[in-house]
Amino acid sequence: MPVRIMQPGHLSLTNGLATTSSVTVPRRLGRVWSRLLSYPTHVTGNPSLQIDAESFGEHKDDTIDISKLTEVKQKLNLVGINCDDSCIPGRYAHLLCPKCKGGGRSLERSLSVHIIRDGDFAMWRCFRVDCGWAGRAFAGSNKIRKVMSSRQVAEKSLGLEPLGEKACRSASFLLSVLIQLHELIAYLGERMISEGTLQRNSVMQRLHDQAIAFPYWHNGVLVGCKYRSMERKFRQEKGTEKWLYGLDDINEAAEVIIVEGEIDKLSVEEAGFQNCVSVPSGAPPKVSNRELPPREKDTGYQYLWNCKEHLDKVSRIILGTDADTPGHALAEELARRLGKDRCWRVRWPKKDEFSYFKDANEVLKCLGPGALREVIENAELYQLHVSEEALQCTK
Repeated sequence: MPVRIMQPGHLSLTNGLATTSSVTVPRRLGRVWSRLLSYPTHVTGNPSLQIDAESFGEHKDDTIDISKLTEVKQKLNLVGINCDDSCIPGRYAHLLCPKCKGGGRSLERSLSVHIIRDGDFAMWRCFRVDCGWAGRAFAGSNKIRKVMSSRQVAEKSLGLEPLGEKACRSASFLLSVLIQLHELIAYLGERMISEGTLQRNSVMQRLHDQAIAFPYWHNGVLVGCKYRSMERKFRQEKGTEKWLYGLDDINEAAEVIIVEGEIDKLSVEEAGFQNCVSVPSGAPPKVSNRELPPREKDTGYQYLWNCKEHLDKVSRIILGTDADTPGHALAEELARRLGKDRCWRVRWPKKDEFSYFKDANEVLKCLGPGALREVIENAELYQLHVSEEALQCTK
């Protein structure tokens, strides 16, 4: 039986991912789930093409470029994907995979095809374990990008079990497990993450080395996992695509908080906000001085493109990255892609005369959930904040 863990109480980025038009939003973040925006849907090009608002979600100025959509569908046909009427932009279609033929006699419709809402590019992946064929097709690009086949992961195959679970094993092994388990519990307890938050986010442990496991979910399906070892090292499950951690928590959110780590996402939830996600990988050492690459080459931020459908619907994005030089660089790189006009920046409070609190978890530990909530609610417009941000860097 598990032990008790705690006692304490439009993404059209620049160059592709969306920016919203002029949208008036209140300064304060409000409650966890904000109002959804309701906007008309527009179609350019062929006026006879009718696409209802439900296909696109509630999003301002959703526009399909019919020529791009046609080009994308033609590229899908070239690789054997028959895009019939079921391939509606903004929705997932499940088709017969042209590579594995659905596993022979079973004819399983295992190929998931997703044309982005604006018709600009498409992604596909076969979810049969012995296939995994995947790729992307972009309008305006001569190439069809192959995607490395990703592993199909499950809790059992990764050796995951509920946090605190003690399986019946040999006495010596069980003693080792208990010692490591105590360290896991102490680590999470020090960070003021409650048992309820851990359970809601399905934080687990791994059987063979008792690492903390942070599962990544997409539409309720396990798509990846990140581990924190006893040596305080983080690593991601190999062979899986990059997604935002906590993605399913922003399915219907009009406002989203983005932080730099899984523990920070859980910390923000302790402050009352579930509409929070974390980037899956670390921050860059500095802001790039190059122009944004085309989306198919933007490999370091592919997780934004994978989550584009969710981010397209968001009117306000709170950036809660770390208060250090890489954290500021990450905030700038995210804002460049997400559109600075809809980005806001958390200003972490001063710790002492010379330094600032580094991140959401440090504020939670030292000042409590109420203080963390207030800091997030008082986030500043990114454009106003960025000129002063460098002064907050701690060395």
